[in-house]
Amino acid sequence: MSAYDLRLHGGRVFLHDAGLTTADLLIHDGRIAGVVDPAAPAEATETVDLRGAAVLPGAIDPHVHLGKDIRVPRDRDDAERETASAVAGGVTSMLVYLMSAEPYEEVHRASRAAMESGAHTDFGFHFVLGTDEHVRSVPAYRRELGVSSFKFFMNFRGDEGAYLGMPGNDDGFMYDLLGITADAGAMVNPHPENIEIVWKLKERPRDESQGPLHAWHLTRPPLVEAEAEQRVAHLAAATGASAYVVHNSSAAGLNAMRLQRTAYPNLFVETCTHYLTLTTAAECGTYGKVNPPLRPADDLEALWAGVADGSVDTVGSDHNARHRSFKEKDIWSASAGFPGTGVLLPLTLGEGLRRGVPLDRLVDATSTRAAQLFGLYPRKGIIRVGSDADLAVVDLTGETTITADRQHSAAAYTPWEGRTAPVRVVHTLVRGHFAVRDGQLSDTPRGAYLPRAHSGAAALAAIEKEDL
Repeated sequence: MSAYDLRLHGGRVFLHDAGLTTADLLIHDGRIAGVVDPAAPAEATETVDLRGAAVLPGAIDPHVHLGKDIRVPRDRDDAERETASAVAGGVTSMLVYLMSAEPYEEVHRASRAAMESGAHTDFGFHFVLGTDEHVRSVPAYRRELGVSSFKFFMNFRGDEGAYLGMPGNDDGFMYDLLGITADAGAMVNPHPENIEIVWKLKERPRDESQGPLHAWHLTRPPLVEAEAEQRVAHLAAATGASAYVVHNSSAAGLNAMRLQRTAYPNLFVETCTHYLTLTTAAECGTYGKVNPPLRPADDLEALWAGVADGSVDTVGSDHNARHRSFKEKDIWSASAGFPGTGVLLPLTLGEGLRRGVPLDRLVDATSTRAAQLFGLYPRKGIIRVGSDADLAVVDLTGETTITADRQHSAAAYTPWEGRTAPVRVVHTLVRGHFAVRDGQLSDTPRGAYLPRAHSGAAALAAIEKEDL
C-alpha cells in the first residue's frame, strides 16, 4: 500500500516564507502530508504532473448569498450549481450569509442539509441578525452551531429590509450587537450605508446623462458608505468589538477605515472583485447594478492601491444567483447584485499580477487573510504539512474567457461576459479530491461544513497563541 494518496509533481508551490518554489506535494487523507524535492522518493497511489503550473492555497470566498431569493440555500440546486461555479474558478471554501427574522437553529439545520446535499466547496455560514432574540443568542450560535460572524444591515431602517423579511433597526441595536460579539469572541460584518441620505437623494431628479450605472452610483455616493463606516468603527472601538466592513466600494470608504484603524486595530476591510474590475463606464448595463454601486475609475484605482498595501484585507464576490430576468429591466427597477464567485480568483489574480501587485499580497487577499479572520487558519488558507489539501493549480501564462455558459450559475448571465482574465485554473482540489480536473467539473460533490469557534480579534489571538 502506498504511503500517500496523491503526489502533485512538477509544479511551483506557493509557500508563505518563500513564494513560488519548485516542490512536490504529498497528500494523504485529505491533508498535505509533505512538501518535498521533486527528486525525493515517495510512493503515491496516483501521481499527477502539473507541468510547471503554480499551486496556490485554494481561494476562500468570504461573501456569498445563495438561494433563489438570496436568503438561504434551500435545495441541492442552490448548493450544487453555485459551488460548481466557485470550484471552476479555484475557490475551495465559501462563507454563506443566511438571512432570516426567525431564530437560526432550524434555519441553520436546513441550510446545512441543503449544502451538504450538493456542495463542491467546503462551506461555513454567517448569520444576518435583526432581532433582539438574535443578539441574545450570539454566544449560543457561536458555541453550539459554529457560527462566529454576524452581518448587520446598517441601511435596514424602517421597512427598508422588508422585501427580504428583515425588521428595521437602529444604532442602539448595533451598539448592543457589537458589545455582545466582543464578549463572545465573534465579529460583526456591517453593511455600511446611511439610508437616510439615500432617501434624501432619491428625491432629486434622475440623471442618466453618463449612463445607467453612473446614475445608480449618484443615488448612493461614496459619502453614504464612508459615513456609515466611520460610525460603526467608532462604536466598535467603544465596545471592543471586531468589525469587518463588507464590500467596500470606494476610496472614501477605504480612507475612513484607514483613519479609524490608526486609533483602533480590530477593524477589517473587504472589497469585491467587481469593484476592482468594473466601473460606472462598464458596458454590462443593468447586469452591473449592485449595492453599493459600481464606482468611477478613480475609486477602482484606490482599491487596488489598498490591496497592494494591505489596507484591503480580503476580496470577496458578494455572489448573488438571482436569475437574469430580474436584471433585464431599467436601472431603477432591476434587482441589485450578480454572480461572481467563479471569477473571484481568475480576475483578482490576473488583474493584480498585470498591475504588479506582489503574488503574496494576492494570495493573502484571496485566501489566507479570510482564513485567519474567520477562524479557519491554519486548516485553510496556507500550504503546509497538516493543512487541508485545498489547492488551486493555476497556469499563470494561460487565459480564461468569461462567459455565462461556463460559469455554471443558475443566474444565467455575467457582467463580465466576453472578458479575458490572463490566468487559467487547471485543477481545483478540495481536501485532496479533484473538484475540477483539467478544467472539468467532478460529478461527485464532497463539500463539508466548517464550524468556526471564533472570528476577528479572537481568531487572530488564537493564531498568535499557538504560534501558527
